[in-house]
Amino acid sequence: MTPTPSAPVIEVRNLHKAYGDLTVLKGVDLTAPKGHVISLIGSSGSGKSTLLRCCNLLEDSQEGGIRFEGEPVKWQGTGHDRRPADRAQVRRIRTNLSMVFQQFNLWGHMTVLQNVMEAPVTVLGHPKDEVEERARRYLAKVGIGDKADAWPAQLSGGQQQRAAIARALCMEPRALLFDEPTSALDPELEQEVVRVIRALADEGRTMIIVTHDMKMAADCSDHVIFLHQGLIEEQGPPETLFNNPQSARLRGFLSAGGNG
Repeated sequence: MTPTPSAPVIEVRNLHKAYGDLTVLKGVDLTAPKGHVISLIGSSGSGKSTLLRCCNLLEDSQEGGIRFEGEPVKWQGTGHDRRPADRAQVRRIRTNLSMVFQQFNLWGHMTVLQNVMEAPVTVLGHPKDEVEERARRYLAKVGIGDKADAWPAQLSGGQQQRAAIARALCMEPRALLFDEPTSALDPELEQEVVRVIRALADEGRTMIIVTHDMKMAADCSDHVIFLHQGLIEEQGPPETLFNNPQSARLRGFLSAGGNG
């Protein structure tokens, strides 16, 4: 199916997700237009990471719609038996939504360059020479071009996370999904990664970011969504959400430093 040019990259409507009897998402909407940065904030257990994983079909949802560039995900079954119906569609969507995890998930037996090249070569079937040139370009972009031949174990946590971002970029996806990309890092290493994410936002890349870093959410985002117990409690432009929160829950969350 040809993408609809004006359609959001990702659109989620009335999404419900449960693990057994535990309902994690209770009817959530999310729209990520092309070139926009959407940040998801909220306390632990609010459903942020689950929503992100549902967006690229790493998790199956029980109810609601997901569209990728205007194309609806096809489903079969209902409730806990609901699954995507078209495997080829799932593969295509996933290769266009690159995810960067909290733990860097680099392969220890491969150099940094090999890690970045692996998916475009093996999943997309792109020529090695072309991918290597691209991988080196993205490693330079995230500030670790000199680490291409190093092993992941030789890198700091901040460098490993930047390698993971380069790996995501090398797929040349329609959107980047970040799941708490800085929470496993010491504060000074965290800032290395935040600078890279800010630069990507300035380039106009489409991103959805689950984060505990309120300053990054305020600085990078076009739109911020505050989740509480599986529902959207409040959302809006960062300047409104952070400077004039309307709900008592959001005020409490922000006054606790974003860890409420």
